[in-house]
Amino acid sequence: MKPSGRRVRSLFFIVGLSMLAMAGCDDPKYMPVLSPQGPVARSEYYLILYSFIVMLLVVLGVFVIYFYVITKYRARPENKDYVPPEIEGNTKWETIWTVIPIIIVIALAIPTVAVTYKLVKPPKVEAATTAAVGKSLTIDVISEQWKWVFKYPGQNIETVNYVNIPAGVPVNFELTASGPINAFWVPALGGMEYAMPGMNLKLWLEADHPGTYQGRSGQYSGRGFAHMTFNVNAQSPADFAKWVQTTQRTAPKLTQQAQDQIQKPGLLNKPLTFSSTEPQ
Repeated sequence: MKPSGRRVRSLFFIVGLSMLAMAGCDDPKYMPVLSPQGPVARSEYYLILYSFIVMLLVVLGVFVIYFYVITKYRARPENKDYVPPEIEGNTKWETIWTVIPIIIVIALAIPTVAVTYKLVKPPKVEAATTAAVGKSLTIDVISEQWKWVFKYPGQNIETVNYVNIPAGVPVNFELTASGPINAFWVPALGGMEYAMPGMNLKLWLEADHPGTYQGRSGQYSGRGFAHMTFNVNAQSPADFAKWVQTTQRTAPKLTQQAQDQIQKPGLLNKPLTFSSTEPQ
């Protein structure tokens, strides 16, 4: 059977659409995962790119074999009475199509495991870079319904639905939840991690340079899930230190009434800032 022109045109149309879609992936507004702005996101980006190339080679190999078979063994007048022989097995080809998938799995597994273990702990940072905030920064993240609470235990600051971090400094996020299981995700800075009640899961991220990056929930958690977003504001270490000092001096203390309102299911109209992490 000879492939029809319509089938070939459809194939090229699909490939063309895929290429156009990939061409638009560099815009961080629409595809932040493919526009990494930090070392964690960059490592994961190269892993995604590598995996895509490996899988693309597999797909191309399948198409090459497909078109070779339908071309070589298509029905023709000179072979219309051909009857293929009965074959019970072929050790050579059975070995080939068993070994090739094993090689593909190994080729995907080794870099995946290497990157995963590499990102378990943050790298060491030069003292000059972190003079304003210390060697690292720890922020406790609590997933509420449907908002994000960020507590800075070392600075005694709490923010809701936004978080400020110093650029060029690894930030340790310790995640938990007071309601349903959720997932903390800042696509431009790295992959997601679960926030679970009664658990203390960890994730570290770092921004290369100052900027604002959108974070969101990566796990459906109820009717407010779609609006459960927050901004990550990366500042220079000096600006971050100034923000900490200004917030400690001018922001209101967290009250029991404010905490009850935050823990109550629902959305907030605007971000909140407090100069304490416990009700006063």
